[in-house]
Amino acid sequence: MVRKRVPDWLNSSLWSSTPADDRLHIYSPPATASAGVSGSTLQPPTAVSPPPAAAVASKPQPTPPTKSETRDPANKNSNNNSGGNDQNGDSSGASPDDISRRALLLSELSKKVINMWELRRIASQGIPDGAGIKSTVWKLLLGYLPPERGQWPSELAKKRSQYRHLKEELLMNPSEITRRLEKSMACDNDESKSESKGLLSRSQITHGEHPLSLGKSSVWNQFFQDSEIIEQIDRDVMRTHPDMHFFSGDSKLAKSNQDAMRNILIVFSKLNPGIRYVQGMNEVLAPLFYVFKNDPDSEMAAGAEADTFFCFVELLSGLRDHFCQQLDNSNVGIRSTISRLSQLLKEHDEELWRHLEVTTKVNPQFYAFRWITLLLTQEFSFADSLRIWDTLLSDPEGPLETLLRVCCAMLILVRRRLLAGDFTSNLKLLQSYPSANISHLLYVANKLRSQAIG
Repeated sequence: MVRKRVPDWLNSSLWSSTPADDRLHIYSPPATASAGVSGSTLQPPTAVSPPPAAAVASKPQPTPPTKSETRDPANKNSNNNSGGNDQNGDSSGASPDDISRRALLLSELSKKVINMWELRRIASQGIPDGAGIKSTVWKLLLGYLPPERGQWPSELAKKRSQYRHLKEELLMNPSEITRRLEKSMACDNDESKSESKGLLSRSQITHGEHPLSLGKSSVWNQFFQDSEIIEQIDRDVMRTHPDMHFFSGDSKLAKSNQDAMRNILIVFSKLNPGIRYVQGMNEVLAPLFYVFKNDPDSEMAAGAEADTFFCFVELLSGLRDHFCQQLDNSNVGIRSTISRLSQLLKEHDEELWRHLEVTTKVNPQFYAFRWITLLLTQEFSFADSLRIWDTLLSDPEGPLETLLRVCCAMLILVRRRLLAGDFTSNLKLLQSYPSANISHLLYVANKLRSQAIG
């Protein structure tokens, strides 16, 4: 059997070099931002266009934390309590590419009808921060906002009202439901109202409304069944990015953000009984809520919870099968997707594929499961994750295909270390992926795409 020749570009010294240190811009809070999100000095992600093949690496970066640690893009020396990205600072520290792309995006967003193809093309190269651009573009890319600008106010009002009603219906405590039923029945029965002053007699309380009822239709029985999931959501929300003041801590802002994320995940789990809540969904939710909540437009920031809910639903619509354990072994489950990644690597770098899976016997499930299900949110800094998501969300076919190419590129970027390693060292490397220049990574991923098309 003749092995495929490794392309020359894969052996370039660029991919074995230490990546450059991507600087994060610092923005001052806008005067129009709401009190909940203003007042912080932040470091949002840098958006850099793919580098040329001759890009030069610079000084080494420190080894990233382990899986259990989370890196904070915010200024850790800041004494404010926001920890969020106001997205509205000046662009004095931006590169010429950032400034040009920002102008192109603002021009496109100002049109009566957005050209989605053009918007995706520009956004895939990175969405510069400022003026709430990322927040608006992500909503468009996820289909939450329609291309017609004139429809935005009505669509937002409708969706936010819909979410408000969902919360009222799904987050109500059974005791409140029983109280309302009691009040309703008492009002309908004048005699009962006069005799019991609005309280139901024992005989009037139905079996389904009793806290000890085991009936499937009982609101109390359902409440107790939901309690275990809600407890898991609470634990995971509290653990979300513990080093970021935006998500963690005792501040009013952090508590408010935790409550919003908790609400979103509970409503989602109740509306999707086939999946419910799966541990890790909080990590997929976090980037969406972070970006939307830090929109400098106070009205947009105020509606962040509702906006995030619908965008979260849309994002998971194409990935939900990965969270369904019953589908793990099907052709749409997570194992099938991991096999596609393995095949992709084999097509582009058979030598590396053979060393990993045949020689050292590193099963891709050992590292790729987390990469894919959590959309790389745990492999890179939060700021870098946002940059990667710009590219993932820009794919008109959904994020999965681009995600697999990025994962394949991650393997290629460390191919020399992998080829020199054994099972233990390779598994450790891939389960705690080293710091990488995100521009290099996305350049390689795009190169894989162009090769596949060619």
